[in-house]
Amino acid sequence: MQRLQPCRQLTDGRGVRLELSTPANTSTLAIDVTESTEMRIQRLISENPVVIFARPSCCMCHVMKRLLSTIGVHPTVIELEEEEIAALPPPQRQDGYCEGGGATNTLPAAFIGGTRVGGLEGLVALHLSGQLVPKLVEIGALWP
Repeated sequence: MQRLQPCRQLTDGRGVRLELSTPANTSTLAIDVTESTEMRIQRLISENPVVIFARPSCCMCHVMKRLLSTIGVHPTVIELEEEEIAALPPPQRQDGYCEGGGATNTLPAAFIGGTRVGGLEGLVALHLSGQLVPKLVEIGALWP
Protein backbone atom coordinates (compact mmCIF):
# COMPACT_ATOMS: atom_id res chain seq x y z
CA MET A 1 0.00 0.00 0.00
CA GLN A 2 1.41 3.38 -0.99
CA ARG A 3 0.70 6.67 0.72
CA LEU A 4 1.08 10.18 -0.64
CA GLN A 5 3.40 12.43 1.26
CA PRO A 6 2.65 16.14 1.57
CA CYS A 7 3.30 18.25 -1.53
CA ARG A 8 6.44 20.32 -1.75
CA GLN A 9 6.84 23.44 -3.83
CA LEU A 10 9.60 23.04 -6.43
CA THR A 11 12.50 25.43 -6.04
CA ASP A 12 11.87 27.02 -9.43
CA GLY A 13 8.29 27.89 -8.38
CA ARG A 14 6.73 26.19 -11.42
CA GLY A 15 5.03 23.24 -9.75
CA VAL A 16 4.78 20.81 -6.87
CA ARG A 17 6.32 17.41 -6.20
CA LEU A 18 4.32 14.46 -4.89
CA GLU A 19 6.19 11.62 -3.24
CA LEU A 20 5.00 8.06 -2.64
CA SER A 21 6.12 6.01 0.31
CA THR A 22 5.38 2.45 1.34
CA PRO A 23 4.92 1.18 4.88
CA ALA A 24 7.96 -0.59 6.29
CA ASN A 25 8.52 -4.22 5.29
CA THR A 26 5.72 -4.38 2.71
CA SER A 27 7.80 -3.89 -0.42
CA THR A 28 9.46 -6.83 -2.16
CA LEU A 29 12.46 -4.55 -2.44
CA ALA A 30 12.79 -4.28 1.33
CA ILE A 31 16.21 -5.16 2.67
CA ASP A 32 16.60 -7.32 5.73
CA VAL A 33 20.05 -6.68 7.21
CA THR A 34 20.24 -10.28 8.47
CA GLU A 35 19.68 -11.63 4.95
CA SER A 36 22.82 -12.55 2.99
CA THR A 37 23.44 -10.99 -0.41
CA GLU A 38 22.88 -14.36 -2.12
CA MET A 39 19.55 -14.86 -0.32
CA ARG A 40 18.39 -11.32 -1.11
CA ILE A 41 19.24 -11.74 -4.80
CA GLN A 42 17.46 -15.13 -4.94
CA ARG A 43 14.41 -13.60 -3.21
CA LEU A 44 14.29 -10.70 -5.66
CA ILE A 45 14.56 -13.10 -8.61
CA SER A 46 11.77 -15.31 -7.29
CA GLU A 47 9.43 -12.47 -6.26
CA ASN A 48 9.66 -10.39 -9.45
CA PRO A 49 8.70 -11.70 -12.90
CA VAL A 50 11.29 -9.60 -14.73
CA VAL A 51 14.46 -8.40 -13.00
CA ILE A 52 17.53 -6.66 -14.34
CA PHE A 53 20.67 -6.48 -12.22
CA ALA A 54 23.04 -3.71 -13.26
CA ARG A 55 25.78 -1.37 -12.21
CA PRO A 56 24.84 2.25 -11.48
CA SER A 57 24.48 4.35 -14.67
CA CYS A 58 24.62 1.30 -16.96
CA CYS A 59 23.76 2.29 -20.54
CA MET A 60 23.07 -1.33 -21.58
CA CYS A 61 20.57 -1.61 -18.71
CA HIS A 62 18.83 1.48 -20.09
CA VAL A 63 18.52 -0.18 -23.51
CA MET A 64 17.14 -3.35 -21.87
CA LYS A 65 14.54 -1.31 -19.96
CA ARG A 66 13.55 0.53 -23.16
CA LEU A 67 13.14 -2.71 -25.09
CA LEU A 68 10.96 -4.24 -22.39
CA SER A 69 8.89 -1.09 -21.87
CA THR A 70 8.29 -0.86 -25.64
CA ILE A 71 6.78 -4.34 -25.40
CA GLY A 72 4.73 -3.28 -22.36
CA VAL A 73 6.75 -4.74 -19.48
CA HIS A 74 8.36 -2.68 -16.74
CA PRO A 75 11.16 -4.68 -15.11
CA THR A 76 12.44 -4.36 -11.58
CA VAL A 77 15.95 -2.91 -11.86
CA ILE A 78 18.43 -3.53 -9.06
CA GLU A 79 21.78 -1.76 -9.04
CA LEU A 80 24.47 -3.89 -7.42
CA GLU A 81 27.68 -2.83 -5.73
CA GLU A 82 30.88 -4.41 -7.07
CA GLU A 83 31.16 -6.83 -4.14
CA GLU A 84 27.55 -8.03 -4.69
CA ILE A 85 28.02 -9.07 -8.32
CA ALA A 86 29.65 -12.38 -7.37
CA ALA A 87 26.43 -13.36 -5.55
CA LEU A 88 24.44 -13.57 -8.81
CA PRO A 89 23.54 -17.09 -9.94
CA PRO A 90 25.84 -18.12 -12.81
CA PRO A 91 24.44 -18.43 -16.34
CA GLN A 92 23.24 -21.96 -17.16
CA ARG A 93 23.35 -23.78 -20.47
CA GLN A 94 20.38 -25.79 -21.66
CA ASP A 95 21.96 -29.02 -20.36
CA GLY A 96 22.31 -27.57 -16.84
CA TYR A 97 26.06 -26.99 -16.88
CA CYS A 98 27.53 -23.56 -16.25
CA GLU A 99 28.58 -21.69 -19.37
CA GLY A 100 32.33 -21.78 -19.78
CA GLY A 101 34.82 -19.10 -20.70
CA GLY A 102 35.06 -15.51 -19.56
CA ALA A 103 33.40 -13.92 -16.57
CA THR A 104 30.36 -15.82 -15.31
CA ASN A 105 28.72 -12.85 -13.62
CA THR A 106 28.74 -9.96 -16.03
CA LEU A 107 26.23 -7.14 -15.83
CA PRO A 108 23.61 -6.29 -16.81
CA ALA A 109 21.91 -9.61 -16.17
CA ALA A 110 18.23 -10.17 -16.96
CA PHE A 111 16.02 -12.76 -15.27
CA ILE A 112 12.61 -13.64 -16.65
CA GLY A 113 10.42 -15.94 -14.60
CA GLY A 114 13.34 -16.83 -12.36
CA THR A 115 15.57 -17.88 -15.27
CA ARG A 116 18.64 -15.95 -16.33
CA VAL A 117 18.28 -14.99 -20.00
CA GLY A 118 21.65 -13.23 -20.15
CA GLY A 119 22.62 -9.66 -20.74
CA LEU A 120 21.60 -7.27 -23.48
CA GLU A 121 22.65 -9.68 -26.23
CA GLY A 122 20.63 -12.52 -24.73
CA LEU A 123 17.54 -10.35 -24.32
CA VAL A 124 17.78 -9.00 -27.88
CA ALA A 125 18.37 -12.53 -29.22
CA LEU A 126 15.19 -13.72 -27.48
CA HIS A 127 13.29 -10.79 -28.96
CA LEU A 128 14.61 -11.27 -32.50
CA SER A 129 13.90 -15.01 -32.40
CA GLY A 130 10.29 -14.29 -31.43
CA GLN A 131 10.62 -16.04 -28.05
CA LEU A 132 10.60 -13.00 -25.73
CA VAL A 133 6.92 -12.04 -25.90
CA PRO A 134 5.63 -15.63 -25.47
CA LYS A 135 7.98 -16.07 -22.49
CA LEU A 136 6.68 -12.83 -20.91
CA VAL A 137 3.07 -13.91 -21.51
CA GLU A 138 3.81 -17.35 -20.02
CA ILE A 139 5.07 -15.89 -16.73
CA GLY A 140 2.25 -13.34 -16.53
CA ALA A 141 4.35 -10.23 -17.05
CA LEU A 142 2.46 -9.40 -20.25
CA TRP A 143 -1.11 -9.95 -21.37
CA PRO A 144 -1.63 -11.69 -24.74
